[in-house]
Amino acid sequence: MGIFDSLFGKKKDQNVAPVLPGEIYEAATLEFQDIIAPSALKIDPKNLNLGEKVSRTFFVISYPRFLTDNWFTPIINLDKIFDISIYIHPIDTAKILRQFQKKVAEVQSQINVRESKGLVRDPILDTAYQDLESLRDSLQQAQEKMFEFGLYITLYASDEAELFKVESEIKSILEAKQVYIKPALFQQEEGFKSSLPIGTDLLGVHQKLNSEPLSSIFPFVSFDLTSDKGILYGVNLHNYSLVIFDRFSLENYNSIIFAKSGSGKSFATKLEILRTLMFDTEVIVIDPEREYEYLAEAVGGRYFNISLSSDHHINPFDLPIAREDETPADVLRSNTINLVGLFRIMLGGLTPEEDSIIDRAITETYALKDITPDSDFSKIEPPLLSDFEMVLSGMEGSESIIARLSKYTRGSWSTFLNQPTNVDINKKFVVFSVRDMEDELKPVAMYIVTHYIWNAVRRTLKKRLLVVDEAWWMMKSEDTASFLYSIAKRGRKYYLGLCTITQDVGDFMRSPYGVPIVTNSSLQMLLKQSPSSIDLLQKTFNLTDEEKFRLLESNVGEGIFFAGLKHVQLKILASPTEEMIITSDPSQVLAIKKAKQDLAQSEGKG
Repeated sequence: MGIFDSLFGKKKDQNVAPVLPGEIYEAATLEFQDIIAPSALKIDPKNLNLGEKVSRTFFVISYPRFLTDNWFTPIINLDKIFDISIYIHPIDTAKILRQFQKKVAEVQSQINVRESKGLVRDPILDTAYQDLESLRDSLQQAQEKMFEFGLYITLYASDEAELFKVESEIKSILEAKQVYIKPALFQQEEGFKSSLPIGTDLLGVHQKLNSEPLSSIFPFVSFDLTSDKGILYGVNLHNYSLVIFDRFSLENYNSIIFAKSGSGKSFATKLEILRTLMFDTEVIVIDPEREYEYLAEAVGGRYFNISLSSDHHINPFDLPIAREDETPADVLRSNTINLVGLFRIMLGGLTPEEDSIIDRAITETYALKDITPDSDFSKIEPPLLSDFEMVLSGMEGSESIIARLSKYTRGSWSTFLNQPTNVDINKKFVVFSVRDMEDELKPVAMYIVTHYIWNAVRRTLKKRLLVVDEAWWMMKSEDTASFLYSIAKRGRKYYLGLCTITQDVGDFMRSPYGVPIVTNSSLQMLLKQSPSSIDLLQKTFNLTDEEKFRLLESNVGEGIFFAGLKHVQLKILASPTEEMIITSDPSQVLAIKKAKQDLAQSEGKG
């Protein structure tokens, strides 16, 4: 009798010839067993080959004296493929009490013999006697019951090498808790059947446990991200608990969101911003697609459109006021280094000679405005890009630099950079949009805006969140990527959390700063992914195959949420009012626009 015939009660007729797969289709008859059965089955002493998979069943042979609550949770939440079967058989209390009486007498006899021989007391015997007496009292008072308990684990892998690796990992976790397992040698078929959800215990490997330690093996546990403070991110799809978390309670306050277009990443980000604003947190957004304009309008924030034709300007030569823990010389040096990085982006790279010339020219440009390491920056007007060009014109070997710089000082791009700063971010919510900036200038614009924000963040210590949407723009240049990484590393010192969002996972992760930014982010959110990027994410985040397929097939607003060492399957939920404010759905956006126009017209007529 085959394994699946025995499971489902189908008796084998010896007079019937074997049915070939082709004959199944010809007969147009397909049994349930044909659907679930593997393509082949091979039973070995230590393994069970199920088609392309290898399985091995283990049973627990020993437990420690005490079992703590949820000691089995690390195994249940392990990102591996396995089956767990728990069999609990009650034992009649009167029967077990008679056995206890005999066992207590045996232990007491051994203790008495050792005492009569003048031997030192055996602590193991003493402990056993005390435990037996205590348990017997609990049984007699009906405070406890005894059970025959069997715990079986069946592991699955692609090959024996992988199976051995998973086995070693599970053994190390359990042995650390003084729980020991053994493979069901020459009983793999029985072990596999016992692990199936049909309630058949064919192994019969049991240990006696009373009610208290038995309750600690309660299997219906999962990672929970519900804390006493923080904001609501959504619902845990595993157990439908609320995912409430405070990013400012972790070792760093950074987060990263990876998702394909249309998967709900902007919706999730705007929802987090809206809820974060309620907890006295300032939020600054770098918006490449003009998606946060309505949100800024709804919460009374400020919206700056950065483009060649815009009235909003940022002077890259601005200097922040020195903090108490730094000197003007430190500020000037740091700003000079950042300006060199900016010019490297603007000019398409620099030779070592040009790098040295620009570094010296920046120092002389500041000196032209009487800005030295000993100056009070708050009382001095900073220089402009045209001042920098004038200084360069008097320096030997700067001809090539001036030629490339002229489009920023006198050409079509001069309106963007060669102007005094006229923006103010003294609001709880501020958005810088670079959508209307030419693609060639977007990395430059995002660098300048990020640098301006960083200087403002360093000036005053406040709880802030910086959101960089479509961060792959900044990862295209090593200097912008390096600057973003430095913010991720240093932000915690200034009470700043960096939220990095991208849909182009490949470009982001190919940057030498991509993986370091991910590892420096305590919060990670993965929404629906494209097939082209899923393998890279699986390797980066150590996803299981099940989690990989889940990200490929998940609905809008669903994904995996990582917080520290825990992660849950998340569904993002918003109230109807919140959804009206933060929606990115084009049809809803058009409807809101029309409603606003109708309201304005009606007010004008009134």
